[in-house]
Amino acid sequence: MSGLMAGMFVAILAGTIVSNALPRIIADLGASQSSYTWVVTAELLAMTATVPLWGKLSDLFNQKLLLQTSLALFVVGSLVAGFSQGIGMLIVSRIIQGIGAGGLTALAQVVMAAVIPPRELGRYSGIFGAVFAVGTVAGPLVGGVLVDTDWLGWRWCFFIGVPFALAAIAVLQRSLKLPTVRREVRIDWLGAFLIVSGVCALLIWTSLAGNSFDWASWQTAALTGTGVVLLALAVLVESKVAEPIIPLTVFRNRTVTLATVASFFVGVAMFAGSVFLAQFFQISLGKSPTAAGLMSLPMIGGLLVSSTVAGQIITRTGRWKAFLVAGGIVMTAGLGMLSTIGADTGFGVLSLYMAVLGLGVGMLMQNLVLAAQNDASAHEIGAATSTLSFFRSLGGTVGTSVLGAILANRVADEMAKGLKALPGTGAAVADGGGSAVPDMSTLPEPVKGIVEHAYGVATGDLFLMAVPFAVVALIAVLFIKEKPLKTTTATERRAQEEKEAALAEH
Repeated sequence: MSGLMAGMFVAILAGTIVSNALPRIIADLGASQSSYTWVVTAELLAMTATVPLWGKLSDLFNQKLLLQTSLALFVVGSLVAGFSQGIGMLIVSRIIQGIGAGGLTALAQVVMAAVIPPRELGRYSGIFGAVFAVGTVAGPLVGGVLVDTDWLGWRWCFFIGVPFALAAIAVLQRSLKLPTVRREVRIDWLGAFLIVSGVCALLIWTSLAGNSFDWASWQTAALTGTGVVLLALAVLVESKVAEPIIPLTVFRNRTVTLATVASFFVGVAMFAGSVFLAQFFQISLGKSPTAAGLMSLPMIGGLLVSSTVAGQIITRTGRWKAFLVAGGIVMTAGLGMLSTIGADTGFGVLSLYMAVLGLGVGMLMQNLVLAAQNDASAHEIGAATSTLSFFRSLGGTVGTSVLGAILANRVADEMAKGLKALPGTGAAVADGGGSAVPDMSTLPEPVKGIVEHAYGVATGDLFLMAVPFAVVALIAVLFIKEKPLKTTTATERRAQEEKEAALAEH
C-alpha cells in the first residue's frame, strides 16, 4: 500500500505543482502565452487519453511490471522537464509524465483490487481518497514555495517527485507479489490509436475553444468532427476484435455503466471546484496564490474526512450504496450553496460551503470504483476501473473548459455593465476582460471593484450551472443496485473464472 500510495501521490502532484510556478517557468524559458496553456494541457491530455490503454494492458500482462513501467516513465519525464532548456522540450517531457501518470491512475486501483477483496477494500479506498486530497492541495503550495526559494527554483517542481517514484518502484519490487499473467494475445493497436486520437481531438477542442478560437468556428467544426469520426471508428473496431481496449461488454454491466456516468459528473464538480475557486480567491478576494491554496483547505478537509470515514464504515458493515446516495445529495447541496457566493462573501461561510462540497465528493469518488470492481467480472476489472478513471478525468477536462467559457462570458457582461458608469476607463479593460485574466495590481481602484464584483457574480453563476450535473450523478447512483461485497480478491476470482471456463470447455 505504501508503494502504491507513493506512486499515486506523485501522479497527482505532477498535475498540480506547476500551477503557481508557471509564470516563472514561461518567463525563464522565454515562451509565449499559448505555451502557458500547453504545459498544463499536454500532461492532462496524455494522462486522460492513455488511461484506458493501461487498464486493458493490466488485464493482459503482469500488473506489477506495468506499474513499475509507468513509474519509470514518470521519472524520465520529470528529469527531462527539470533539465529543459526550451519550451518544446518541456512540453514533450510533460507528455511523457502524463503517460506515466495515466498508468499510475489506472493501475493503482487495479492492483489494489488484485490483492484486497472488495469487503476489505473500503478502508484502503478511503486512504487513497485522503492521499488524493493531500496531493491536490499540496501541489500548488509546494510549487509556490519552491519557486520563491532562491536556491531551489522552478526546476525542483519536477525533480521533487523523482525520489518518491524511485522509492515506490523499490518498495513494490520487494513487497508486491502478483501472479504473472501470460496470455498469447494480439493487442488492439488500431483501437488504441483511434481512441487516443479521438479523445485528444475533443480534449484539444475543449482546452482551446473560447481562448485560441471561438466556440463557433471552423476549428471547432474540424476538431469535433475529427474526434467524433475517430471515436465512431473506434467503437466499430472494438466491437469486432477479440481483445478490445475498452470491451463494450463492460457496459452490459449496469453497475459499471451507472458508475461511469456518475464518475463523469463527479469529475465536472471536483475540477470546477478546485480550478475556479482558486481564481475567485485571487481576483474577487484579492488573495495571493499561496493564500488561495490555503483557503481551499476546507474543501480538501471535507473530502479527506468523508473518504476515510466512509471507507472504514463500509469495511465494517459491508453496506456501500447509502454513501453513494448521501454523497450525491451532499455534493449537489454544496454546489447549490456555492452558487450564492459573491465578492462580499465571508471566509467562514465560504469554508462551510466548500467543506460540504468536499464531503459529497469524498463519499462518491472512491466508492464508485469500489461498486464497479465488486460487480465486474475478474478478467475485466482493469478495463472497468480504467473506464471510470478515464471518464472522471474527461469530465474534469470538459467541465473546466466549458464552465471556463461560461465564466469568461459572464465576467465580460458584468464588467461591461459596471464600466458604463465609469467614463474614461482604459482600453485594457474596455472589453470586459473576457479574453484574459486581468492583472489586479495595475487596475485603478474603481475598475478594480468592478472586476472583483464581476468575478464574484460569475463564479456564483458557474456553480449554479454545475448543479444539474450533480443531479445527474445523483440519479445515476440511485439506480445502482447494492450487491454484497465479495470476500475474495480479483486474483482469486480470476483463477476461479478460468477454472470454470476450462471445465465448461471439457
